[in-house]
Amino acid sequence: MAPVLELRNITKRFGKHAAVRDVSLAVPRGAFYSLLGPSGCGKTSTLRLVAGFEEPDAGEILLAGERLNGRPPYRRNVSTVFQNYALFPHLTVRGNIEFGLRHNGCRSRAEMARRVAQVLELVRLDGKQDRRPREISGGERQRVALARSLVLEPELLLLDEPLSALDPNLRRQMRAELKALQRRVGVTFLLVTHDQEEALSLSDSIAVMRDGGLEQAGSPEDLYLRPRTRFVASFLGSVNWIGGVGVRPELTRIAAARPGGDVRAREATVTSTVFLGNRCHIEARLASGETVVAEAPREQAGFAPGGAVS
Repeated sequence: MAPVLELRNITKRFGKHAAVRDVSLAVPRGAFYSLLGPSGCGKTSTLRLVAGFEEPDAGEILLAGERLNGRPPYRRNVSTVFQNYALFPHLTVRGNIEFGLRHNGCRSRAEMARRVAQVLELVRLDGKQDRRPREISGGERQRVALARSLVLEPELLLLDEPLSALDPNLRRQMRAELKALQRRVGVTFLLVTHDQEEALSLSDSIAVMRDGGLEQAGSPEDLYLRPRTRFVASFLGSVNWIGGVGVRPELTRIAAARPGGDVRAREATVTSTVFLGNRCHIEARLASGETVVAEAPREQAGFAPGGAVS
């Protein structure tokens, strides 16, 4: 199946700075795809290029096989959910959702009412259509922003860190809702985030960006278990670098020191132990001075700082 979105050797400069450098990627139709990376890596600039808020200096952007270069945002079948939601405080929930339809040529009142009712039910806001943004919760405001974009029936929905304004508990809840919503509507989602856990839990595919370039793209499992670069390995979770070999903390075993034991073992001194309920986080320092972290069963919380371990 042909990808719904293709970026072909996209470059965008601001003065002498290349915000996006020769990026090529393909987003499958119906996928939940994430652009992941630290601040300043180029992910938001890439999203703005797709939305039409910026124009590339080189390369092509194709949506469903059609070239988007030079088209203004309103002539692209793309909707954007912004980080701050950008809701109109004086309009009701219904008014905010209708706004896009009114400005996209929907003149039939019956058709508008049908589509608004459908999307209200989809995001579980039916019964709250007459409230204003200040009268609903943060999670509900996020759903209004999603509904306002989805009611336009876009080919592609762009999400610019839409969960960052929520508290941690609500953010976890909204991740599950966002994933379920994407599966129900079948629209392709392109998410920008710097949160590794968010990208891993939501995405079918992830593109990791660094300094404006594409570092690696693939499934969450592929990136986590088979990173091609040290940057990808370190950015997607924690890694112990032991003699040049990267080992995840959950695969690092810790035990009382046993001279002459396993040849793969290294002697170390415990520097800290943190009890986390179902597990404990143990840090130790190797003779070389390197720090190693082990995510161990809670029964091992008894390892005290200063103790000798393998």
